[in-house]
Amino acid sequence: MFPINRPRRLRTSPQLRRMVRENALTTSDLIYPLFAVPGEAIAKEVKSMPGVYQLSVDKIVEEAKEVYDLGIPSIILFGIPTDKDADATGAWHDCGIVQKAATAVKEAVPDLVVIADTCLCEYTSHGHCGYLEVGDLSGRVLNDPTLELLKKTAVSQAKAGADIIAPSGMMDGFVQAIRIGLDEAGYQDTPILSYAAKYASAYYGPFRDAAESTPQFGDRRTYQMDPGNAREALKEIELDIAEGADMLMVKPALAYMDVIWRVKEATNLPVAAYNVSGEYSMIKAAALNGWIDEERVVMETLTGFKRAGADLILTYHAKDAARWL
Repeated sequence: MFPINRPRRLRTSPQLRRMVRENALTTSDLIYPLFAVPGEAIAKEVKSMPGVYQLSVDKIVEEAKEVYDLGIPSIILFGIPTDKDADATGAWHDCGIVQKAATAVKEAVPDLVVIADTCLCEYTSHGHCGYLEVGDLSGRVLNDPTLELLKKTAVSQAKAGADIIAPSGMMDGFVQAIRIGLDEAGYQDTPILSYAAKYASAYYGPFRDAAESTPQFGDRRTYQMDPGNAREALKEIELDIAEGADMLMVKPALAYMDVIWRVKEATNLPVAAYNVSGEYSMIKAAALNGWIDEERVVMETLTGFKRAGADLILTYHAKDAARWL
């Protein structure tokens, strides 16, 4: 009679379970998103995202120090300008809010990796990610003219001290345009983390409250990916790699773990997963109602992203997760 194989033998103690664990989350995997606003001493909580705040630059610096002390290696900056216009001036201006925040953080915490979200929707008066045809209310962005704005934005962010440029507008050719712009401006060593597979998702709702970037008309389905498509994600990452992307992102994460897996299997580049606002807010709401154990659910969710293949996780849970690890 053959010996019976008993998998449970390796589950009998916390020490054994830890020794044979296939995927482990660490603080080095985490990236913490921050929302920068003009002014001083501002910390305005986002109603739909408990525990997340719009912060003035001085408060961003305080958060950056705390993040670094927790062992989290990186933040990503989003900006909410005072004024918006059709040219998204606040995105690419040298005195833009992300530029100010990036400079201040790098001066205060030079070893913290600062990622700049390189998109235009927070800065345009209509809330779309680039130039629109005059009079067109469908939300169809003009691709090639928008590339020039993204290039200017990326160069301005790198000049301000951003360590990584993260274009998120899903324009065709945006990685190539930004790579050319950075190289020509002398930032050949600044990597690009491309939002390569960004879906037109209902999970973004709370983020649009935080970033004040809800489209004034139409929607973003003409440039963000259809949620039913997975093979298309592989086409997008193939194009971005060819154009010079150094890292790739899948957004959202929770409903797209199969896409994270496919992307990881298709490339040797680092893969990031964005644990987006709606995913965060669902957990917070359930926890606040006493329906779930917040710590266990958060850690299980983040570990799930790792198991799916994510090397990096952008998450609003980052500080709590670092404390729990």
